Amino acid sequence: MTDQLFESSDSQRHARELKHIKTARFNKPFDLERGGQLPNVTVAYETYGRLSPTRDNAVLICHALSGDSHVAQHDADDDPGWWDIMVGPGKPIDTDRFFVICPNILGGCRGTTGPNCVNPATGRPYGGDFPAITVGDLVHSQKMLVDHLGVDRLLAVVGGSLGGHMTLDWAVRYPDRLAGAVALATSAQLTSQALAFDVVGRNAILRDPAYHNGQYYDQPDGPRVGLALARMLAHITYLSREAMMRKFDTDRFAPRDIQTDFETRFSVGSYLAYQGDRFGQRFDANSYLTLTMAIDLFNLGDTPAQLAAALRPATCRWLLVSYSSDWLFPKFQSQYLVDALVAGNKPVSYCDVETTCGHDAFLLPNDLDRYGEMIRAFLANLHEPPRDVTGEENDEEPSRAFANPKSIFHRHHRIDYDSIVELIPPGASVLDLGCGTGGLLAQLRRRGHRHIMGLERDERAILGAVRRGLDVVQADLNEGLDAFNDKQFDFVLLSQTLQTIIDVRRVLDEMLRVGRRAIVSFPNLGYEAYRRELAEGGRAPRGDDGEDHQWYNTPNVRFLTIADFETFCNEQKIDILKRVWLDTRRQEHVENDPNRNANLAILVLSR
Repeated sequence: MTDQLFESSDSQRHARELKHIKTARFNKPFDLERGGQLPNVTVAYETYGRLSPTRDNAVLICHALSGDSHVAQHDADDDPGWWDIMVGPGKPIDTDRFFVICPNILGGCRGTTGPNCVNPATGRPYGGDFPAITVGDLVHSQKMLVDHLGVDRLLAVVGGSLGGHMTLDWAVRYPDRLAGAVALATSAQLTSQALAFDVVGRNAILRDPAYHNGQYYDQPDGPRVGLALARMLAHITYLSREAMMRKFDTDRFAPRDIQTDFETRFSVGSYLAYQGDRFGQRFDANSYLTLTMAIDLFNLGDTPAQLAAALRPATCRWLLVSYSSDWLFPKFQSQYLVDALVAGNKPVSYCDVETTCGHDAFLLPNDLDRYGEMIRAFLANLHEPPRDVTGEENDEEPSRAFANPKSIFHRHHRIDYDSIVELIPPGASVLDLGCGTGGLLAQLRRRGHRHIMGLERDERAILGAVRRGLDVVQADLNEGLDAFNDKQFDFVLLSQTLQTIIDVRRVLDEMLRVGRRAIVSFPNLGYEAYRRELAEGGRAPRGDDGEDHQWYNTPNVRFLTIADFETFCNEQKIDILKRVWLDTRRQEHVENDPNRNANLAILVLSR
């Protein structure tokens, strides 16, 4: 069906035979975390690309609840995969570069041992007798497959939603077996609201008269109605309010004419009925019960301390992505994970991608230019660590300076970066607040600093930093640095960002709590040229960020001089240990009367 109304993240999935599926059979008992045992396990999987001679380019993809092994097309004659936008030659997970493994998960219904498989003890499908499994069991079966394929260490594990749960579990269960983890739209546990939707969905199946206690495989009709209702309910949670308004509001009273037993008075009703009926053609109700229960049981910790302890064994690098309109796995859940990783000094990057697509965003092309490119960059830097090039810090133009087209930001060399680096002892740990695309951090890395990290609000800048192979987390500095421990870093930097801060006192207090020293740089409004612009021209000094900001759209909310800031430090009992004054127009240090002659100030602070 080609009607745009019916398009969804589920559109490419089908019940047809998978042409390229492979299986691995493990003829030994498989012990389950919640007790019980499977006498043997078969894992269905597909692979893409080639394993390198050094076996260091394998990427494991973990699918979500209703996915399968067919993540992408193998060739032009193959059926579409469920993540063709992400996986394939030249795509973010590049099969010309990486050996991609995608298994159907344990408990599924597309070839891996699950409820629709024959129970050797009875000679009939397991059905409702299939034992309870956990995310840990899913990961254990995947690890057996990875061993079977001769891969000692995965380059990365990638997954969204339930796939993200598996990614988290991989990182803590087998920390020596993966270099990186990419977790999308996921959480340490479900919210009670999300769990409630699963409870209702399972009850719809269990109360369907055709369920027959799970032994419906020899019946003319299985619990199609209950499964369809469960899927209809789930589809509501995959979309955002904005996506549903855009999709259905304009033709609310124009439902599509489809054959269904469900209500189709409204366009949204015909959409849900279509999705529910179609799902029943390719998925097994017992698998739905089994896997939603595994999701609901997943829990890495109820408190920040428990979560930090659970993640402590992980040694990989992390990329976490949430989506702004996802209310099934809301962004605060990803932030909890990030906070726990940050507190444990784990190398992590994180971005909340602005989108109207809801939970389904990680499966859709709408925002691929950001989350897909972050994944591409992250994997590329895991495979081949970035080689810093002299001057790479010069490709960003911070949006915070009172300057003009002749200023520091339009010159080839960043004298302010050089000056800040000279103030930091070799090997010191550094947190850069408002790091932009990471130019200053990249300069520190070239110098040999290893424990460096950035915070940035703009998602495009975060992408730039991830491309450099840096660890950068999206954050609003005005909300504080609660995730960080006292004195976690030797230096905390605030370069060309002070004038954009709303709560200056709080941010500086936090900098001096988290860092042993703080370094702040800011444009000096007392600069003589700026004074002339105001006094003689009667006009406010213009910001220079490459976008020609005016007074009415500038990001700057503070207009301060060197004298103002020194007075502030004195009142707040902040010690100024070192001062550097620059005239960036002349590319030189200033010695005399800096409040008049310097357009940029750099100060080292302590308390």
